[in-house]
Amino acid sequence: MVKSLRRIALVVAVATALSKVAGLVRQQVIAAAFGVGAAYDAYNYAYVLPGFMLILLGGINGPFHSAMVSVLARRPRDQGAHVLAAINTLVALALIVVTLILLVAANPLITLLGPALPPDIHANAVQQLRWMAPMALFAGLIGLGFGALNAADEFWLPSVSPLLSSVAVIGGLGLLWWHLGPAIGLPQHALIGGAVLAGSTLLGAVLQWLIQLPTLARQGLGQLRLVWDWRDSGVQEVLKVMAPATLSSGMLQINVFTDLFFASGILGAAAGLGYANLLVQTPLGLLSNALLVPLLPVFARLTAPEDRPALTARIRQGLMLSTASMLPLGALFVALAGPIVVLVYQRGAFDSGAAAMVTGLLMAYGLGMPAYLGRDVLVRVFYALGDGNTPFRFSVLGIGLNVVFDWTLVGGPTPWGLQLPALNFGAPGLVLATVAVNLVTCLGLLLALQRSLGALPLRRWGLDSLLLLGAAAVAGLAAWWLSWAVNWPVGLLGGLLQCGFSTAVALSLYGALATSAGVPEARQLSQQVLQRLRRRS
Repeated sequence: MVKSLRRIALVVAVATALSKVAGLVRQQVIAAAFGVGAAYDAYNYAYVLPGFMLILLGGINGPFHSAMVSVLARRPRDQGAHVLAAINTLVALALIVVTLILLVAANPLITLLGPALPPDIHANAVQQLRWMAPMALFAGLIGLGFGALNAADEFWLPSVSPLLSSVAVIGGLGLLWWHLGPAIGLPQHALIGGAVLAGSTLLGAVLQWLIQLPTLARQGLGQLRLVWDWRDSGVQEVLKVMAPATLSSGMLQINVFTDLFFASGILGAAAGLGYANLLVQTPLGLLSNALLVPLLPVFARLTAPEDRPALTARIRQGLMLSTASMLPLGALFVALAGPIVVLVYQRGAFDSGAAAMVTGLLMAYGLGMPAYLGRDVLVRVFYALGDGNTPFRFSVLGIGLNVVFDWTLVGGPTPWGLQLPALNFGAPGLVLATVAVNLVTCLGLLLALQRSLGALPLRRWGLDSLLLLGAAAVAGLAAWWLSWAVNWPVGLLGGLLQCGFSTAVALSLYGALATSAGVPEARQLSQQVLQRLRRRS
């Protein structure tokens, strides 16, 4: 089982790495073309709803994907094909309605999301939302299909498919650059730039759906036909997990709506959040897929009472591996935020002012890295146990907390004319509010899991996490000192040396400290890295 998990994790990691590198290149192209200008600022508001569908419903480890894996992993292939066809029929009908709503109500929806947006950005966002509305339909079909493929032990295609979205956007902007040249980022071209961004994003979603069809057919799961059988036991089981999981994910997305509501009064904040979030999601998505994709079917197969010790061991493995990998990454984002942003983005229309904004946001994101992945591990355990209600309840709690934290850390309009004190952290306050919500949610889910499964060694897990936190803090300080104490060369080569050398020293120091602390998962990670380095040398 361990070797199988490692092999699957390697396949997923390589495929996800290719997708993330393509996503980073896409974001660099967008940054060079638009900076934090009107076209990309509007895109971040227009993308919220269709992007929610694509990332959460259609994404790996999203509610549709997780529900299909947890149910189909325990069923014969012919039954799985029937369940997939029936669920596709139900979901397609529902999402066609959602698509029509997005088309008709685009204007009031953008007003709701960004009440303080300037008129030109508002109009651009409305146009882009209408372009991307059909993504709602394709997102659900993508998530269901890729969940069925993972249940059939097909891991490469689902993990690499987001590359198509990036290629579509890069290609669309390349054609626009060929037509307009450096004038692509000028205000008078914001509408056509936004239309190309939105249209190429929709094309990427369509390609992600099309590419899965041949593999589904080869696995005996491809049935492009209407199946009306919602009373089937497998369909009912999928809906039982999928419905609350989707609502839970929807509750998380309301936090994004809340952040954009407050960001609409800060010029360029939505664009800055998009750039910083991409830098965070690149390693986070890579590690999340490599860890959660192989673990979710294992969780689903260890739900019997006699398998409780094995399930507890796997939960420990998932949580500690996520903590051991996320803590040093978070420390590096805090320590090297400025050099990373300059290296990745600062060219073309992305100037020093934009770099300063994104640097602050990236530092705030770095503080919450462990909670992001730890929460996802715990949520998947509940899904495997057939319990989507507990994560949903914590998501509802998180909405209220996020509103309070946003008001407290950023300030903004309040209902009924109330005057509430605010710390005015600006755009980074939006990220810090999200970090606080994730920490509270993660702790609550862990305690709920303790009540559900019985005696979990939480004290031991907590002590090991504190040891890893100390090692990450020392490594982060070392990276910060090296970054600013050395007189690095100017330019791209200097930035690569500054970030690369500081990161290498910090990670080596972290590995040595975490291993000497006696945390088994940290020792396991260090041994695997050393073995691969020896093989390559």
